Amino acid sequence: MGETKVSVKTETGKGTKVNQISMTKLCTTETGQWTVGALVKHALQHLTRYAHILMMRAIWRADHIHYQVLDIPPDLLRLMKTADIAPVGKRPGRGSLAGYVKIDGESVFRVHFDGADGKCQIHNLLVGRCRMLLEWDQPLPA
Repeated sequence: MGETKVSVKTETGKGTKVNQISMTKLCTTETGQWTVGALVKHALQHLTRYAHILMMRAIWRADHIHYQVLDIPPDLLRLMKTADIAPVGKRPGRGSLAGYVKIDGESVFRVHFDGADGKCQIHNLLVGRCRMLLEWDQPLPA
């Protein structure tokens, strides 16, 4: 008991989409080398720490909050090694790098290595590719 390694993430805010997950920090990427190979290797190594990544989400509506609890498969995120990652943005100095992970032509998520703050981020991860553990609506006070 207590031997299963779990990472818990949260997502909330006006930009939260019901069918797409954004993870502002999968991990930090201060590896010393800011190259695609070193960054992906570091993120993949980080993912070996966890059997499960749980995501608690709050999607705000006018009269209620829609909650979701999902299990994000680490193997799905490991597919970042298949992405064609390239420089993005116009930030001077250490630039950001990003690429899309596709399965059978479908864009499943975008991996983003943020040059400004040294984080590996996941954007537009399809909820349908994760396991929904629980979801419910909580009415807001009138």
